Amino acid sequence: MYRYAALVLSLALGIAFQLSHGTEVNVTDKDNNLCLYANLMVNFSVSYDTTDNKSATTEFELPETVTSDGSKCDTSSSLLKINFGEGHSWSVNFTVNGKMYQTDTITFSYNLGDTKFFPKASTNETANVYVKPHITDVGMDTCYSCKSKEVIEADSVNQTLWNVLIQAFVSNNITSENITSCAADVPTTPVAPTTHATSTAAPITNATIIVPTTTTPTPPLPTPTTGKYHFKPNENSTVCLMAYFGLRVAYKQAEMNFDPNGTTISGSCGDNTSELVVVSNTMTIMLTFVHDTKKFRLHALNITGKTSAGVTFSEVNTNLSLWEAAVGSSYMCNKEQSYNITSQLTIDTFDLQVQPFGVKNGVFSTAHECSLDDTSILIPIIVGAALAGLILIVVIAYVIGRRKTYVGYQTL
Repeated sequence: MYRYAALVLSLALGIAFQLSHGTEVNVTDKDNNLCLYANLMVNFSVSYDTTDNKSATTEFELPETVTSDGSKCDTSSSLLKINFGEGHSWSVNFTVNGKMYQTDTITFSYNLGDTKFFPKASTNETANVYVKPHITDVGMDTCYSCKSKEVIEADSVNQTLWNVLIQAFVSNNITSENITSCAADVPTTPVAPTTHATSTAAPITNATIIVPTTTTPTPPLPTPTTGKYHFKPNENSTVCLMAYFGLRVAYKQAEMNFDPNGTTISGSCGDNTSELVVVSNTMTIMLTFVHDTKKFRLHALNITGKTSAGVTFSEVNTNLSLWEAAVGSSYMCNKEQSYNITSQLTIDTFDLQVQPFGVKNGVFSTAHECSLDDTSILIPIIVGAALAGLILIVVIAYVIGRRKTYVGYQTL
């Protein structure tokens, strides 16, 4: 069991600057040694539905007085979890990558039943938002620092981070004096304009004809690798949500295959709602499933990522009705399926099978197959229709032949 030191303490860091009015957290390991340190400021802007069928937006900051229950340290991963108010939490997951560490996912959970922050909310449920911040390649023995503001947008929540100072893997019970600064804090060196001397151009005696080059068409992407994603709330519980799929994402004109290797999986399993969050190095995918006691369906899809050209995107649709099947069964479609999620985003799925409710013994239940796969009935119908048509043609030919023969006999 981890023990946690008191929060909002003054810690002598011996670094280049001091943070003020931020939320400070010290996490200690089982030996009571400091293993994770954070001092940062976060502002939240949340849009929600009200009881009078309107929408409202509330803004609030991460307070100074918080708790860190649920935070933990390990040699390969660490979790900073900050709890505040009436059932709200903000957590960051860190993982080691060689001699560097990085953030994988930020999870923001907010309780709509808190009337202080969400007056007249139409529901009192707790909502979750998962995003991937741009904190990578931080040296193991350094503190990550970012004074500049970073706005992270996802669905109906905007999170603004600034005055951030974090060391996720503290050694020797003391924070490092070495700093890894974010790109926004690194000053850029202005480039002096170059001057060109004017000269009189010599007459062109021999013109060179330039033949236009032909561009090689971009080869099609290979079929995406099928990923197998099992989620369970903790190590001692059983699998409650399963999903297998290969995924191709198209944002505007850019296409990319989702790579299941090295992904991290999180989510939640509820009575009526289940969520699966899969995070890779370039993309974060959140699938939300709901059911009406009889059938389940994919209700919302949120994809945040970066194209091969470095263009970041975040697209969401919270009004879907896909992959519908009876509760207690699974949905399966081995053929390629294409869906327009938003005006900018399209996905193609391959070898798809999902079961967000009623998973037993870690295996899929009986599958409801999509119409593209359900050829077991279609093929016999087609063959039967063809045979019936053939028989009809033979009968008609026989009748015509008999009539001609009969007429011939009458003439004689």
